[in-house]
Amino acid sequence: MLIGKGSTTRCLDENDIRAVVVQGFQQVDVRDKRVLVIIPDTTRTAPVPAMFRAFCEALVDPSSAPRDRKVAALDFIVALGTHSPLNDEALNRLLGISAEARAGAHAGIRLFNHRWNDPAALVKLGTIPADEIGELTGGLFRQDLDVTVNRLILDYDLLVICGPTFPHEIVGFSGGNKYFFPGISGPEVINFTHWLGAVITSPVLIGTKYTPVRAVIDRAASMISQPRLCFSLVVRGSDLMGLYAGAPEETYAAAADLASQLDIVWVERPFRQVLSVLPKIYDDLWAGVKGMGKVEPAVADGGEVIIYAPHITEFSYVHGKNIEPIGFHCLDYFQKQKDRFKHVPAGLLSWSTHLRGLGTYDEATGVEHGRVTVTLATGIPRERVERLNLCYRDPATINLEEWAGREQEGILLVRRAGEMLYRVKR
Repeated sequence: MLIGKGSTTRCLDENDIRAVVVQGFQQVDVRDKRVLVIIPDTTRTAPVPAMFRAFCEALVDPSSAPRDRKVAALDFIVALGTHSPLNDEALNRLLGISAEARAGAHAGIRLFNHRWNDPAALVKLGTIPADEIGELTGGLFRQDLDVTVNRLILDYDLLVICGPTFPHEIVGFSGGNKYFFPGISGPEVINFTHWLGAVITSPVLIGTKYTPVRAVIDRAASMISQPRLCFSLVVRGSDLMGLYAGAPEETYAAAADLASQLDIVWVERPFRQVLSVLPKIYDDLWAGVKGMGKVEPAVADGGEVIIYAPHITEFSYVHGKNIEPIGFHCLDYFQKQKDRFKHVPAGLLSWSTHLRGLGTYDEATGVEHGRVTVTLATGIPRERVERLNLCYRDPATINLEEWAGREQEGILLVRRAGEMLYRVKR
C-alpha cells in the first residue's frame, strides 16, 4: 500500500519524515529481521541524515523502537553505481553522524560501499533472455542480459531503498528500483542500460516517467527474492517536498509525478547560451555530466553550454584513463564506427555521448558536427579539454553576475546545475 505526503508548496519537516517512516515499516514484518538500506551517495541532494535518524528511531533505538518492531540488524550500503567509494569521513558526513557516534551509539550499524567492479562482491540472480530484452526495449536490442547485484543482499531479510527522484538523463527519472540497478549492480546491467539510454538519447528520455530503460531496471529487480520496501523522496533545492513509502514501483510513480511538477522548468524559447554552474557535490565530470544533460533540451541549435566548475580537475577519477583515448563524441560518431569501439565498455561510450550531446558524423569526410558547442570552464587544463573534443574557457574570465537576468537576450544562468531540468514548451 502506498502511503506518504507530497506538496508543491509545503516542505516536509522531521516530524513528517518520522511519521511516514513509522507507517512505512508497519506494512512489513521487521521484528528480528536483518534490514539493509540502500542510500544515495553525495552526488544526490537528499536529507539522508534525517532519514537515518528516523530509521534508527523506528527500528533499533531502545528508547523509541517498539519491542515488537525491533530488528536484528540495520545496515546501510551506498548505491555508488560506478562512482568512487566513500571513505569513513565521507560516510559519516553522508549520514550526519560523528566518528564518536558511529563508534558509540551506532556501533551496531555497518556501512558499506558498493563494489561494482569486484566479481567477488557480486552474485548472479539470473538472465533476462534476448526475446524479452527485445520486448522491453521496443526492438532496439535483442541479447541475453545477465543480472548481477551486490551479494550482500543475500545476508538480509528486507531490502529498503531510500533516495530521491529527479529527472534523469538515462532512465527518465531516478529513484525506485534504480537504486538496485545500476545502484548496487554489476557491470552487465550498468553498461547495457546506459548504452540503451544513449541510443534513445538523453533529450528524449529525460523527464519521462516510463521508458525502456526503466522497464529493464524493473524487470531486473523482479529477480530479487527478498521483500523490497522503498522510501522515495522528492527534493526541490534543499527542501524535502515529498516522501512516499511502499513498493518501489508505486513510490517511484508517485515521486516522479511530483518531481515532474517541481524539478522541471519550462521555458518559452530555447537559449543560445547557458552557463551551467556545478555545485561541489560533483567532484568530477563523470557525475557533473548532469550540468549538460539537464539543460541540453533548452538550448537552441548552434548554441553553447558552458559548464562552470573551477573545483573540478578530472574528467573521472574512476574512468579517466579509459576516456582519454576516446574523447567526447555524439552517438552518431560511435554508431558509424562500431568495430573501432567494440572493445570499449558501453557505459563509457554512453557517458561520452551525454556530455557531448546530439550531433552527426560523416563517415566519408570524418567530420563530426555537434548540435551545440560544449565548453568546459573547469580546473582541467586547455590541452586536455581540447584533445578530448571539447572547447575550453578559462573560468577566471567568467563573472557569474554578468550572466544573471539575461533570459530575454537568450542567455541563461543556472546557479546550481545538475538536478533541475530545463525544457522548451511545445
